[in-house]
Amino acid sequence: MSKLPDESFRDSIGTINKEGKRAWIFPKKPKGYFYDKRKLVSYFLLVFLFVAPFVKINGHQFLMFNVLERRFNIFSFPFWPQDFHLFVISMIIGVVGLALFTVAFGRIFCGWFCPQTIFMEMVFRRIEYWIDGDRGAQIRLAKQEWNAEKIRKRITKWIIFFIFSFLIANVFLAYLVSSDRLLLMIKEGPALHTSTLVALLIFTAVFYFIFAWFREQVCIIACPYGRMQGVLLDNKSINVAYDHVRGEKEIGRAKFNKQEDRASTGKGDCIDCKLCVHVCPTGIDIRNGTQLECINCTACIDECDTIMESVGLPKGLIRYASEDEIVKKEKFVFTTRMKGYTAVLTILIGVLIGMLFLRNDVEATVLRLPGQLFEHKGENISNVYTYKIVNKTTKQFDNVTFKLIEPKGEIILVGNPSIKVKPDGIAKGTLFIEINPAYIEGDKIKLKIEVYDGENLIETATTNFMGPRSFN
Repeated sequence: MSKLPDESFRDSIGTINKEGKRAWIFPKKPKGYFYDKRKLVSYFLLVFLFVAPFVKINGHQFLMFNVLERRFNIFSFPFWPQDFHLFVISMIIGVVGLALFTVAFGRIFCGWFCPQTIFMEMVFRRIEYWIDGDRGAQIRLAKQEWNAEKIRKRITKWIIFFIFSFLIANVFLAYLVSSDRLLLMIKEGPALHTSTLVALLIFTAVFYFIFAWFREQVCIIACPYGRMQGVLLDNKSINVAYDHVRGEKEIGRAKFNKQEDRASTGKGDCIDCKLCVHVCPTGIDIRNGTQLECINCTACIDECDTIMESVGLPKGLIRYASEDEIVKKEKFVFTTRMKGYTAVLTILIGVLIGMLFLRNDVEATVLRLPGQLFEHKGENISNVYTYKIVNKTTKQFDNVTFKLIEPKGEIILVGNPSIKVKPDGIAKGTLFIEINPAYIEGDKIKLKIEVYDGENLIETATTNFMGPRSFN
């Protein structure tokens, strides 16, 4: 009877020891081909992340997620509460796109594009290597007594971590409240914005907690995407994978002995150096197969390739591959499942593009005042309305007027007859519409109203008008 493989590793996670306590991970500093490529991608994304809220196109912030005022800018396209359906479709496109990407290429997003990974591995972890040293030095420092050297290194690292956390919190705030408002707050000083300062310090504390202590636990415990991949992945999905067929062969992995002909012994190409484990930022052994904790960061690929090259064995023992490629030698194919996700994604993108082209830069809403009946004004019948004009452009409207097109009648504004609407602003007010009974057919008719800025037609609105039943 064949012995079943030991899968006890699936009963726990690599960051928890047998006593149930946190097992602190000290990953070896990665280096190699994929790590160099990841650095380029990460630095580009870091620059984009820090610059995006301060870039404007046509007067609109490139990216803004103002949840408090329900205003969003995505690639300089402004989204107001009236455009919430567009924002929802954009988010659905993101989810479907991520699902398609995962089905095809596994959790590669986490290792290459996720802000958590980029900040942790390319900013905070590199600061740690600079101050504390590589894996061995960090382990020794952790066990070392609190002498002058350890205190100096710890305090230096904590201060730098806090500064970077505070900087990230400020950028995060620029995304939330707009970069213009953030720069104004900085100019006016914290004394005039104590509530914002408190919120900023709270965000700073959260980021500091994540990158100084919680770290990889975000990916393992907090992030739901790791659990999604268990549903989305199949044998045809490309992952960072260990070639167990080649690595184990007939006898299994064994230490390297340069005096023997390894191919004739039946030993696998894996020399059990465990460097793929030591370099892993989530502390797993990739040789156990696909695991929830794996973020596809490719650090193990670089490390294994270096070892294989040093012992004269072919590289690629750990590589981007699907299970079917390793076991059946099948190349990547675009499966029916992937085609289905692609079709849904294409339809959603088409719908979004169509809606964006049909969307107006100005929205005018005219609604009858709730609970109010019609009134007799001389020979006319009068209804009272509230209006709201949303200006989604960077142009100011200085002379907004209303004109009743169908049927004939008169619009009377309450207050100033000239309405001004600021860029990215809203104007609200009250107006009366008076119509002669001769033009009223029934107790409820539909009105067509044109909205002008000076001589320019900027929007057309419709509303209902209530008259007495005796005019039917």
